[in-house]
Amino acid sequence: MNTPPAFSALVCLRLLLAVLPLPGQNLLKHDHQLSSPLTSYLRLNEGLWLLDNNIDPYMGGAFHHSPLLLSLFSTIVPPLPIIWAVSDAVGAWALLCIWRARQGLSSQKGTRSNVENLIVSVYLLNPYLLLPSLALSTSTFENTLTLLALMFASEGKVSSALLAIAFAVHLTPSSILLLLPIFMVLVSSPVSYLASPRPFHGSLKRIPLLFGEFTLYWLVLVGAACIIAGGSWNWVGASWGASLTLPDLTPNPGLWWYFFTEMFDHFRPFFLMVFSVHLVIYILPICIKFQHDPLYAAFLLVGVLGTFKAYLTLADPGLFLSMISIFPEVHGYLRHPIITTLLHLHAALLLPLQHVLWVSEGRGNANFYYAASLVMGMAGGAGLVDACWAGMRIAIGDAKVWDEGKVDEKGKGKVVWEVVQQ
Repeated sequence: MNTPPAFSALVCLRLLLAVLPLPGQNLLKHDHQLSSPLTSYLRLNEGLWLLDNNIDPYMGGAFHHSPLLLSLFSTIVPPLPIIWAVSDAVGAWALLCIWRARQGLSSQKGTRSNVENLIVSVYLLNPYLLLPSLALSTSTFENTLTLLALMFASEGKVSSALLAIAFAVHLTPSSILLLLPIFMVLVSSPVSYLASPRPFHGSLKRIPLLFGEFTLYWLVLVGAACIIAGGSWNWVGASWGASLTLPDLTPNPGLWWYFFTEMFDHFRPFFLMVFSVHLVIYILPICIKFQHDPLYAAFLLVGVLGTFKAYLTLADPGLFLSMISIFPEVHGYLRHPIITTLLHLHAALLLPLQHVLWVSEGRGNANFYYAASLVMGMAGGAGLVDACWAGMRIAIGDAKVWDEGKVDEKGKGKVVWEVVQQ
């Protein structure tokens, strides 16, 4: 296995951070920006305590994790920080393998290029991903499963890819958005065709078979979760239902919580439906527009989740920002990368500041923190729109305009356009 030098060094550093006692780590576990009610380590520990005392963790309405995580951390391994460090390392390796598959390189050989060092560094040193991992948020596992599904799909490993995305959908139902582009990658190719779009060349007849296999894996996981929960179905409403009904309005960097805090109960079901459907409507337009490059479509849908997810944490936009490193062909076509970067920096400063002012000091109100959340939403939206623009603009190339000095019959200068592919 050929790994870039930066990978080994950064993995060792990440393992060191997991082993050493860090000052302020308990503060990270309580930070609403790094973990949500669905991914919180503290709530996971509470569920494990309830399970050890023969109390149904899903009866109180405070525990929203999957029974599979309960079984993992209660019978196989304890929830030690090193597990999150290993998950980060696996995610970085999966991202590197996706890059190699996209470039037509062997996942075992690869190249010791600066690009590969940059890819693993962007993932392992991304503060949006590192801080939630240090806070022991289970969103780290969700990101790793997403990258593993895309890696296996890029390498043509059908069963492994479908099993990984089945796990991801089981942990967070919103990952269902990535199902169609993963099917498209499996029946076509992860190689970039952004610069030369063409109609989808995969076999559509295979997609129903792939969906059937995915459904089988998903049902097995559901059955295992029910067995772990003692035959009870309470976990379905507490875990999956939380993403749809939003029972816990704990503040987070997302756009949902404040809206439904101010919402009258009479209108709540309608707007829950609107917000949920809003996520789904992006699937077909993006997959149709980028049918020539389904891996890029998956990347854009990750950006949609990183902007509009119900219980958003910094790990969600962090995955989108890290994945852009494997699409260097579009970097030159981004229209406003500086503005997007400044918006993220602005949000990264405002979110902890307004969180302390409101939650810790009590000197502000919800409007302060939600204003910072809106800045985060603007940053995510700006990055998503810019990535869409760059993915379409690369097919046109660079247009050069000059005046030949010729005059047509009406006495006007003749303008000539030349399209140059990079």
